[in-house]
Amino acid sequence: MLFGKHINRYYLRYGPLLLLGAAALVAVDYFQLVVPELYRMVINGVNDGIVAVDGAPVPFTMDFLLDRICLPLLGVIAVMVAGRFLWRVCFFGSAIRVESDLRRRMFDRCKDLSQQYYQVNKVGGLMSLFTNDLETVQECFGSGVLMLCDALLLGVLAIVKMFRMDWKLTLFSLAPMVLLFFVGSTVGRYMTRKWDERQAAFSSLSDFSQETFSGIAVVKAFVKEFTELMAFRRLNRDNERTNVNYARASTLLHILVTLFVESVVCVILGYGGYLVYTGVFNAGQMVEFIGYFTAIVWPVMAVAELIEMHARGKASLSRIGALLDARPDVADAPGLPAGPQKPAAGGIAFRGLSFTYPGAAVETLHDVSFEILPGETVGVIGRTGSGKTTLADLILRVYNVPRGTLFLDGRDVNDVPIRALRDSVAYVPQDGFLFSDTIGRNIAFSVDGEDPAAVERAARMAGVHDDVAAFPDGYATVLGERGVTVSGGQKQRIAIARALIKDAPILILDDSVSAVDVSTEETILAHLRAERAGRTTILIAHRVSTIENADKIVFLDDGRVAAVGDHATLCRTCPAYAELVELQRLDDEGRERA
Repeated sequence: MLFGKHINRYYLRYGPLLLLGAAALVAVDYFQLVVPELYRMVINGVNDGIVAVDGAPVPFTMDFLLDRICLPLLGVIAVMVAGRFLWRVCFFGSAIRVESDLRRRMFDRCKDLSQQYYQVNKVGGLMSLFTNDLETVQECFGSGVLMLCDALLLGVLAIVKMFRMDWKLTLFSLAPMVLLFFVGSTVGRYMTRKWDERQAAFSSLSDFSQETFSGIAVVKAFVKEFTELMAFRRLNRDNERTNVNYARASTLLHILVTLFVESVVCVILGYGGYLVYTGVFNAGQMVEFIGYFTAIVWPVMAVAELIEMHARGKASLSRIGALLDARPDVADAPGLPAGPQKPAAGGIAFRGLSFTYPGAAVETLHDVSFEILPGETVGVIGRTGSGKTTLADLILRVYNVPRGTLFLDGRDVNDVPIRALRDSVAYVPQDGFLFSDTIGRNIAFSVDGEDPAAVERAARMAGVHDDVAAFPDGYATVLGERGVTVSGGQKQRIAIARALIKDAPILILDDSVSAVDVSTEETILAHLRAERAGRTTILIAHRVSTIENADKIVFLDDGRVAAVGDHATLCRTCPAYAELVELQRLDDEGRERA
């Protein structure tokens, strides 16, 4: 049974269901302890021919056997069957609901967490929370509550009946159980540590597997299958070692429980046999006492199971709690208005913006200042690592922006609700991520509903309609994981179509036509100029041909704005830009001659 701020609420929410299950459990346990009394009457009746009922001797006849033993036993069986069905529905049904709600809360938290969180916590580790850890918590809530209630109810009832029969024999029987609690608590703390290690090893194994499967094409291209296999074997051995260590502790606990239980059986047979010999007990009473002790063996075993389960559940709940307690690094400032916001006009201004990635020691952007007027098409170009993508991330507020350095339509972006800001922007990232879904739904992802006409129009603007039409299933074609079933160029153009269908005031293309040929690039850019006239478009590129017709070009160099102007102006006034243009011209000519 687990307690903690993330699970206590469920004991209140499902309290009536748990109480109903506990009531069914009480009925089952009470009637279960009637069985040893019936055994006593049968044995004494067979041995003596007379059975003591409420202190009065009654002949042991066939009528007595049927009326006072068989029929009551049938009733006991009926109550136990119905009760066990009911408490299973109550306890296990509640546990499944807890697991479902926790999974929903975890996913809800994951969608709100910032990019920085996912740079520290890998996908494989997060997936282990949604699988192994959640299953463990569900088991603790369902089976744990059941075991705790059953151990208390059945154990107390059985001990009371044993105590009434002979208090000395009862004390002798329970003495080893005290030692069991001390041993169990010590082993339980050790098992908690080992479960933490086990889950960490599983997360590492899951992380490695996920990365390898995602990059299997690279692994095969570089013939590194054997290297990856050896790395996997090392992680698998670590996982095996931690699981074996945990299994050893679990096995030790169960062996100790068995040892204590068997030692009690020896006590009962020894001292109980003496009581029968001296006439304190008769044979039927001895069997009845053993029946009561047999009933408390399960509670004793349940204690061991609870110790082990609590150790696992506590560790898993702690890991889940760390996720649920994580706070987004990027969040709206207090007091910002909720609800729909006025659509953005598309004006963006950088004023002395300097930015360093969290945990980094070197600035990525330094004193960046330039302005994008509403409706302008602006190109951003520079060498690799000059900070182009960082600009896009900051416009989208993927990271926190220093106050007073970035403005949208004259408002500090920190004063604009994040949802409203991102609703105003359509973004195509460098990797052009696609979901394992149909092409049509991938394109329509940025809007509500899938309008086939709008999807086709966006695909034509992105220059990918003809490619999609050539597929046997057209827009109903299901893509592989991360879009592996289409080429790099098709992948980019589908991602562009997804952004275009949104028809946002601001469009950001981050090196999104690098995988297409020059002719296709010109077609896409021509469509953009025609369809997005009067709306802001930001083209981040490495190729000069992508941005040379932009209204304004921002040339970045080592995180600084080296120059701002149109293509012709920069060619005259910025030697570094002119050099980049010349180098790309020579490179293009070389490829043409080749």
